[in-house]
Amino acid sequence: MSEAAETLDGWYSLHDFRSLDWAGWKALPAEERDAAMKEFRQFLQQLDAIQSKHEGAYALYTITGQKADFVLWTMRPALEDLEEIETALNKLRIADFTIPAYSYIGVNELSNYVRGGKADESAYENPRVRERLYPALPKSKYFCFYPMDKRREGNDNWYMLPMEERKELMKSHGLIGRKYAGKVKQYILGSTGLDDYEWGVTLLSDDALQFKRIVYEMRFDEASARYGEFGPFYVGSLLDEERLTSYLHIG
Repeated sequence: MSEAAETLDGWYSLHDFRSLDWAGWKALPAEERDAAMKEFRQFLQQLDAIQSKHEGAYALYTITGQKADFVLWTMRPALEDLEEIETALNKLRIADFTIPAYSYIGVNELSNYVRGGKADESAYENPRVRERLYPALPKSKYFCFYPMDKRREGNDNWYMLPMEERKELMKSHGLIGRKYAGKVKQYILGSTGLDDYEWGVTLLSDDALQFKRIVYEMRFDEASARYGEFGPFYVGSLLDEERLTSYLHIG
């Protein structure tokens, strides 16, 4: 049996993708729409207050195309915390006009492929480790999310490779990511046993073209070219308070 990677694990994460029932939303009387929008903004302000205390994180983005209309991304210390947020959102008036499109659950993860050493308790005191596991999300203009697996077929079985070979492959893979430091923020979610794929990857940037560049370049690296299996991609742009008002406004 090959040696399993060890991970440091941080906050739980939920990507909640929803589509809007625009016909129903437009048919709602203006006063009721305004009340629903106010209630939704108050809900987001509560999430923002928790983020300000660094007890969790959240981000709200539109989704471009037909897969969904927006995503609410939240992070919390416990799975139950995410359930409470999801339930609170479902109880809002605006939720009557949303349709679940997709969701993804994971845990912020840092493996010993990247950091080396053992995943002992002392590692959690390292400021750089804590920044990865308990991140403060920037208000980047653009968002990209995709799930992925490592291939387990015939001679291309990631999980049959010796640990040292996997480490070398991931080191090469990580060097590409470092080239995009300052251009793209990357968040890795471990989701084996939590969702349909083994990892979820979220990229944030102020330049959407950087998503194409980093993913394309990484496809040529052996860790992806030979062993990577990718799920659907979701991309969109930041829904801050000002844009949210115009986004939901019906003239």
